[in-house]
Formats: sequence, structure tokens, C-alpha cells
Amino acid sequence: MLEEFKKFALRGNVVDLAVGVIIGAAFGAIVTSAVQDLFMPIIGAITGGLDFSNYYVPLSSKVQAGLAYAEAKKQGAVLGYGQFITVALNFMIVAFVLFMVIRAMNKLQTREEQKPEAVAEVPADVRILGEIRDLLATRPRV
Repeated sequence: MLEEFKKFALRGNVVDLAVGVIIGAAFGAIVTSAVQDLFMPIIGAITGGLDFSNYYVPLSSKVQAGLAYAEAKKQGAVLGYGQFITVALNFMIVAFVLFMVIRAMNKLQTREEQKPEAVAEVPADVRILGEIRDLLATRPRV
């Protein structure tokens, strides 16, 4: 059973998948940082400093008005539509960034595929033998 597990764990697909997951997690951290630290402040500046994450509707009379969303949640039931808007915007930005990265990768792949392969030059002796063969083929048979 241990040998079978070893074969499974060391197969190319499993190792490739593990590498993909690790790189994906690291790339996810980069994209998350780009969204939170680069794009969202710009969106906040454009919208006049609005922070969507603190928009909510209290569903309980225990919730005091004017509290931050996190504090309001501690006091009672709240409908956090602002947090949903923030997460939806983050998703749209992340999806767009991933689209642009994959698009760039696809362009690079097509460029690599379009490069003409170098045609190997036929050695002189093989070329001459081919010419002799062709001449013999055109010669009338006696």
C-alpha cells in the first residue's frame, strides 16, 4: 500500500497540480494586494472616499445607528449590502486581472507556435543520392 501511494504521489500530474496550487496561492496573494492596496483606494478617491464595506441595514432594534459594520454585527442582525458590493467589486477586478494575464499568456503561446521551425539542411551526399534516384526513375527501361 505504501508503494502504491508513493507511485500515486510522485506521478507527474499530482506534482504539477501541487506546483499549480502553490503558485496559485502566491498569485492570489499578489492579486488580492493589488486589489486592496492599488485599485480600491483609487475607486475610493473617485467616489469621494466612500467605503462600501460599512453600508448596512439593521435588522434588529438592538443595533445602534452609525456604527461600523463589524461593530453592528456584534450587536445584532444586520444586512451588510456594502460588504457584498465590496466583495463583488473585488471579484470583478480580480477576474479582469486574471483575464488580462491569461490573455497575455495565450498571445505568447501563439507567438511561440507561429515561429517557423528551422528546416534542417539535407547533407550533400543524401541530396546527390536523391538526384541519382530521380534520374534513374526517368530513364527508359530496356
